[in-house]
Parts: sequence; C-alpha cells; structure tokens
Amino acid sequence: MKHKIVTSGICNLEEYLKTKDIDHIVIDLNPTIEYQVISDYYGGNVTKRSGVYLMNHIDEGLCILEEIGASNIAKRSYCVHPIFQSDETLSENFSYNMTIAPLRDPLVLIAAIEYRSVANEYLSTRKIKSIDDIRLSPLKDVNDMLIADKIQNRKDFELYHMGVHPRSLDLDQYFKHWLEKLGVSEEFYQHMKSILS
Repeated sequence: MKHKIVTSGICNLEEYLKTKDIDHIVIDLNPTIEYQVISDYYGGNVTKRSGVYLMNHIDEGLCILEEIGASNIAKRSYCVHPIFQSDETLSENFSYNMTIAPLRDPLVLIAAIEYRSVANEYLSTRKIKSIDDIRLSPLKDVNDMLIADKIQNRKDFELYHMGVHPRSLDLDQYFKHWLEKLGVSEEFYQHMKSILS
C-alpha cells in the first residue's frame, strides 16, 4: 500500500526516504526541545502493524495543529504526550523526565498529563451510550491535541487497518465519536486526510 510520510529536517529521515523512493513531505516544524526529546525517544522505530515510523504520528499531528492554529504549548505538549500516555510509559519515564531540563516547563507537563487523563477515559474498548459520555478538557490546548491525535489515528486506521482489523467496525465508530465530540466535521477530516495521505 502506498502512503505518504510527513517529516521535518530535524528528523534526518529525508535522505533515507529519497533513497528508498518513499513518498514524503518535508515541512518546517520549528524544532523545539520537546520535539528533540520525542525524536530521541522514538529513534527510527516503526509501528508493529503498519511499519510506519513512530515519528510520523508526531509530525502529522503537528501539521494538523498548525492547520487549526493551535498554540505552541499544544504543539510542544503533543510532542511529548506519548511518553506519558499509558500507565507503563508514565511509570517508566516519570523519574527520567523529571530530571532533564527540557521537560520542566509546567505548562507543557500539565497539558501532557491532562491529555493523558482525558484520552484514557475513552479508549476504543469502552462502550458509550452517546458522545455526551465523552469528557473533553477545560483546556483548549488539550482539546486541540486530541483533535490532532484522533485525525491522525483515524487516517492511519483507514489506510492500514480498516476491514482487516478484527475490531474494524468498533474502531471506525470510536474515531467518529471522538471527532464529533471535538466538533471536527467530516469535511475537515477529509481535507486533512488528503494532505497527509
């Protein structure tokens, strides 16, 4: 399956992508300390199922955040949200990340932890009666991060897993629930998908 990679110069992936003739876009992501932290954390690792670079999730999410006019705090927090996302990564990274200067910005840390709290309340395995059961954050930055995450995840799901994943119908509905709750129209989702695909 053909797919387009979104990357930035700081990732140092462009030359590799060119030599492998992989379709890609290079965008200026205004490198931040948080971007460097997640780039170091992910390295050149890829997803288990689709084989896409883990940094692609960050790069595409930042592209979406730029498109919706999100703040720098939202962008910086989005970069580091994966290192706090699950209980396992929070436990593994808590001491490490509290000792390095780059992640000592309290606004970035608060947004990343609030993102974790809100996102983890509605995972794809939770059954809901209506989108009113989904709690959003009182912080716009966190809701913007959720918009970026759910658009990016839905796009990847549709490209790599729709129809082949055993829970395809549930996952399709899950992403649509999130985007509806976040006020993201199908038209805007398709617009972003066309940019990223």
